[in-house]
Amino acid sequence: MLTTREKLEKNSPELAKALNLSNKMALPKLEKIMVSTGVGKVKDKKRLELIANRLGQITGQKAASRGAKKSIASFKSREGDVVGYVVTLRGKRMWGFFDKLLNIAIPRIRDFRGFDEKIVDERGGLTLGLREHTIFPETADEELKDVFGLAITLVSTATSREQALVFFRTLGFPFKKGNK
Repeated sequence: MLTTREKLEKNSPELAKALNLSNKMALPKLEKIMVSTGVGKVKDKKRLELIANRLGQITGQKAASRGAKKSIASFKSREGDVVGYVVTLRGKRMWGFFDKLLNIAIPRIRDFRGFDEKIVDERGGLTLGLREHTIFPETADEELKDVFGLAITLVSTATSREQALVFFRTLGFPFKKGNK
């Protein structure tokens, strides 16, 4: 079975024709994937470690904590408190995670009918939100009381929304059937 990267290289002439580009180097590329999660009102150190460890298991890379920029009394947060975790993937880890996302995780989403095209922004990025991290096989068998959501951002070098849509379709990203 071909990986997503190999499929993209194989389909690059069709992609160039669809985007009306003559130079192979002008084709859009996947630059990085950012996976992030917020921890909300979680203050317990053990649960924060558990979330960081699970995010690390899913991505294959240690998660970096993000602290609050300023104190907000009504949210009971202090400057520097952990408010989320983020992982930035590039290179081989990025392509491995993307293959796992497309071929294993997304098919495990309950009642999935495709993503709406609105998740692609004007600058060529794609951001999708997942309600449960348990769709990834690394964490599916663990306790279900600590389920958290993820935001996954795919950053491409596409210069417009239309170019990004063609690029992500070429990669095999599942958009809804009615969108075109």
